[in-house]
Amino acid sequence: MVFAKTPKKDYYACIFSSIRTSEYNEEYNKMADEMDELAKSQDGYLGIESTRNDHSRFGITVSYWESLNSIKNWKDNSNHKIAQKFGITNWYEHYEIRICQVKYSYSKETQK
Repeated sequence: MVFAKTPKKDYYACIFSSIRTSEYNEEYNKMADEMDELAKSQDGYLGIESTRNDHSRFGITVSYWESLNSIKNWKDNSNHKIAQKFGITNWYEHYEIRICQVKYSYSKETQK
């Protein structure tokens, strides 16, 4: 796991929490990799952190953005919309998306 490099304040986090269907799907893994690469090319993208528990199928992906407009543009990206439709119909039992403004952040290193 690599932590995203983000500013210390005044940016946004898009938190995507999900429960995958029980079926293993190679198409999902391929699409997830493609979406990671596509997100990196979007204006306002700052980074991403993601984890999934294979046993419970629960996962969280947090992507970081410069602005709410950057998040909206990502949501509306035509290739991302295709992935969203597959997610709704094939890959997720349930998901929730939360958008948050980061007012302040710190890490172990910055606490010294």
